[in-house]
Amino acid sequence: MIKLRILIAGCGDVGSALGVTLATQGHHVFGLRRTINQLPDCIHAISADLSDKDTLSDLPDVDILIYCAATTGRSENAYQQAYVDGFNNIYDALPQQPKHLFFTSSTSVYGQHQHEWIDEQSPTESEQVSGQIMRQAELAVLEKGNATVVRFSGIYGPGRNHLIDRVKGGSVAREDFHYSNRIHRDDCAGVLAHLIQRINENKPVDTLYLASDLNPTPIREITVWLAEQLGIETTQAVEIRRGGSKRCNSQRLQESGYRFLYPDYKAGFALALSEQY
Repeated sequence: MIKLRILIAGCGDVGSALGVTLATQGHHVFGLRRTINQLPDCIHAISADLSDKDTLSDLPDVDILIYCAATTGRSENAYQQAYVDGFNNIYDALPQQPKHLFFTSSTSVYGQHQHEWIDEQSPTESEQVSGQIMRQAELAVLEKGNATVVRFSGIYGPGRNHLIDRVKGGSVAREDFHYSNRIHRDDCAGVLAHLIQRINENKPVDTLYLASDLNPTPIREITVWLAEQLGIETTQAVEIRRGGSKRCNSQRLQESGYRFLYPDYKAGFALALSEQY
């Protein structure tokens, strides 16, 4: 196996988990973020701000760039800075074009809301500005060539316990039917590591993957199950939804050889419940 030089730009929770995996495999991993004190020791830290070109100097020559920045807010300007401007800034600052680019996107680019099944071929016609900007960013990345966009559904896992905390407070989702699509943080890292491994083995990698677990589930079912696991007597039913109700199909990713660590919400949440609650 060739040891690659890999730069993870916006090296937060998912990026750090990915970086540890890649470093364990023997790759030389750089992690770029504003505050670097929380980065694992196995990741070579680069302190910089993706929105500030002046901080993006003397970047390393790398084989692979993984752009997995997160927005600091929900405004149009925040999305523009995080996903469009930030990517352009670091791409222009690199000493030379990497052999491959990865861009972590989201299912917010889809506008479907009638429980439809969606995949990589489905129309991306989000009514939300955030989804529209994310789609613009995807296209800008793909125009560079040798690029792959990975659209994650709702990420959960360590440090993302808002749904568990809401149920602990006595709330479950209302009866109205609304599908939730999820992917565990460790599977986010696993998917990217898997695709990088394919590149390293000279196997084909597509330009787009939808990454979501195998079981889209009504959000009420999830919250009722969590309440049962926690032994909570719920006191109210509230609206718990984000985005339209759709069902994500990750068949393309599975056909590439990826096997989910947490194929459904029960597997992923069971770990959180056993470790923290």
